[in-house]
Amino acid sequence: MSPTVGKPAQLPGRDLNGSPSRLRLIDRDDLVVALDQASAEPVTIITAPAGSGKSSLLRAWVDRRDEGHRLALVQVQRDQPDAQIFWLALLTAVRGLSDNPVSAEQATASPDFSGALTVDRILEELAGQTDRVSLVIDDVHELASPQTYADLTRLLNGLPPHVHAVLATRRDLPLRLHRLRLAGQLAELRAADLRFSEAETRALLTAAGIDLSDAAVSRLHERTEGWAAGLRLAALSMAGRPDPERFVADFSGSSRTVAEYLVAEMLERQPEEVQNLLLRTSILQRVNGELADLLTGRPGTERILLALEDASAFVVSLDPERTWFRYHHLLADLLRLELRRIQPEEVPILHRRAAAWLTEHGPIAEAVRHLQSAGDWSDAAALLADHSFGMMLDGQEETMQALLDGFAQHGGTSFPELSLVRTTVDLVHGRLDEAAAHLAVTDALSSSAPEPSQRRLRTAIASLNLSLARRRGDLADVMKHAEFLDSPPGGDSDEEIALGSDLRVVALMNLGTVEAWALKHSDGARHLQEGADLARKIGRPYLEVACLAQLGFASKLPDFTLSRRRCERAIALAEEHGWDTASILAPALVTLACSMVWSGEFDSAEHTLKRADVALQADRGPGIGTLLHLVKGMLHAGRGRKPEAAQEFAEAHALQSRLSNPHALTGYVIGWLAATRARLGSPVEARAILDALGAPLSDSGEIRNARAVLQLTEGDPAAALAAVSTVIDGTVPSLHVATVVEAQVLAALAYREVDEPRRAQQAVEQALALAEPQRLVLPFVMAGSGHLLEGVPRSRSAHAALLTDVLDVIHGSARPTSALPLTAAEALSPTELRVLRYLPTNLSRPEIAGELSVSVNTVNTHVRKIYAKLQATDRSSAVRRARELQLLAGGVSR
Repeated sequence: MSPTVGKPAQLPGRDLNGSPSRLRLIDRDDLVVALDQASAEPVTIITAPAGSGKSSLLRAWVDRRDEGHRLALVQVQRDQPDAQIFWLALLTAVRGLSDNPVSAEQATASPDFSGALTVDRILEELAGQTDRVSLVIDDVHELASPQTYADLTRLLNGLPPHVHAVLATRRDLPLRLHRLRLAGQLAELRAADLRFSEAETRALLTAAGIDLSDAAVSRLHERTEGWAAGLRLAALSMAGRPDPERFVADFSGSSRTVAEYLVAEMLERQPEEVQNLLLRTSILQRVNGELADLLTGRPGTERILLALEDASAFVVSLDPERTWFRYHHLLADLLRLELRRIQPEEVPILHRRAAAWLTEHGPIAEAVRHLQSAGDWSDAAALLADHSFGMMLDGQEETMQALLDGFAQHGGTSFPELSLVRTTVDLVHGRLDEAAAHLAVTDALSSSAPEPSQRRLRTAIASLNLSLARRRGDLADVMKHAEFLDSPPGGDSDEEIALGSDLRVVALMNLGTVEAWALKHSDGARHLQEGADLARKIGRPYLEVACLAQLGFASKLPDFTLSRRRCERAIALAEEHGWDTASILAPALVTLACSMVWSGEFDSAEHTLKRADVALQADRGPGIGTLLHLVKGMLHAGRGRKPEAAQEFAEAHALQSRLSNPHALTGYVIGWLAATRARLGSPVEARAILDALGAPLSDSGEIRNARAVLQLTEGDPAAALAAVSTVIDGTVPSLHVATVVEAQVLAALAYREVDEPRRAQQAVEQALALAEPQRLVLPFVMAGSGHLLEGVPRSRSAHAALLTDVLDVIHGSARPTSALPLTAAEALSPTELRVLRYLPTNLSRPEIAGELSVSVNTVNTHVRKIYAKLQATDRSSAVRRARELQLLAGGVSR
């Protein structure tokens, strides 16, 4: 293609096949601005695969150039073997910048052509220019001569100060530009910079007159990975289709227009050994050199994979060491289609080879998938069942479900060994009756299983029995299945020792959880901490997070402050491993939200509960469900939304009734359900709830308080005082000091009704004194004590700060919306909030890391995010902004 010369300069508009474009380009202002900023440096190189939008970007940038900015544009022809053609085209383009007709003459070829001399002539021409000049060279990868690249290197290193060069290429170029790079004078844009965002994807489709749902746009963006050509081809294919949503659902690299483009621009341009590698390894989700050698039958394939990534040929490395790679989604689709078309008999063979390698090296889930793809369903079922216990311990329940779905389409019920896998998945999703049925089938099969599978099977059955008993809240059954806890793991082999340690962690977790539910707090906390420590020792981080998440609840009733710290520790560890929405984290999230509600941090609690909802979207088991609905009810009650609170308390009551034994929080669930019904004007219903209770629950502090609420609503303050008196003096048991705080508040309300203001004030003061150590705000708010507290003189209270905070929360909860800008507060994660509360202290970042039991790097990461979200530049401005948003009200929990 000849250079474009003259003024104004334009890059020609082309579609993907060299024809005039039929699809209007959209404005990508941010990308043009990025290129404009890059042009401040002497040299800019744009490196991206075919169809990434390099030429479109150059065209948009050229069209927006400033007055007085001159351009010399050259596009290298495909497979350019003759350096003379390129250099003469560039020299002609540079000469075209001149206003002198003689200087602008076309450069001509000659037998004694010298690239080096031509570079000197180009530099001389550029030096004579007074305006700003940009050399724009497209498709530089088409240059074939090493000498041409050497001459081009000299040109780029010698550009005059007012000249800038922009090169576009499909692969990294053999240019020696290290001096420019070290001096910070080389700017680079790569494929990741050119990818379309999801918003740009929608804009492109809208420009083409295509209306898609948000879900379809998201899927199309995911499938194309933001690849410009893939998006344009999809848009062209969808034009005029009656059902574009269906097209997106089926869109892949095997779509005709995409396949034709990829074959022409990528696959057919590769040497035979590269094509063979791509085709035979396309069955893999990811590939390394050893696996590629196995599937191709030849050594040294890692070199080819590295070269393909360097060439930006739709191959992406997955690790910093560049040992594992994957193919672009659309290319992988095309390659698999081509493999089935060209070598169909090889497909099952390749899958079996891959499965054998992955069975030895992992991951097992991929090995199972390859056996399924090969049609070896019995072998796949046996492999999955044999490794399901380990997969469960590593938190791969959703992967197990996906593999089960594959069997379901091919007579899954004919593989009884999969009952173990089904039990695991059912337990995770809270389907306890189904889990018990599948576990019975597994137990019946265990005696006929071969060794060593039988040992693994027995271990898995014991683990699942423990989990099922725990999910049902049956402490006696958990104890029965955990009898081995007092004896060391049996067996002498490494595998038997590992299995014994794994099972011990599972047993400790389940035992500690049920003990906490049964109000055996110290035993529960001890077993859960022991389980977390052992999990860390044997390298089971998923189980460590699970133990720590339950440990937060186990310490909740004795001490909300300690509970909060343990929950945040579990969340921080989970976030480090990418499990911030995993179901095992739900107990920590819900318990943390509960602590926030108690201290009146309603907005933070709501944000945390949203995370818990995501973690529990597939699990509505009765244990965690009871806690979730209880906390949601508390949040609604704190905000004065009594009908919503009553509904949540009723949901919690229905779920806890499905447990084998009463939950630790049953008193709060039933007591607040009855109290809320009474406050809503339904005393008959409230009384029926309370009268249905038997001992010892009916005599608990939580139920006594509920009776007091009922009596206050019925106008009997004397009876209310009698009801709470035994709570206040400790005659009846209470779950937590918060119950006594609530009793004191209710007593104060009753004293006000009988016109004893001095005793009412004394009761308030005693309530504040009990509430202050753990900053218990909720009892005052739920009781509707605003008018009572406003009558307490601040100067006469020893707890004026807490009293002010309580009133602030009460007044805030009465407003339909908060006047505070809460966007930043809602954006902060629980762990970031935890770090934030240490910023007003004099602790250094290493000391904060020690307090939180995390690394300094983790603290640094959280601090950077806090600064960004609060729009702060340093520690003091972050603290100032946090105080404005009332994010520091809870103080530092130690």
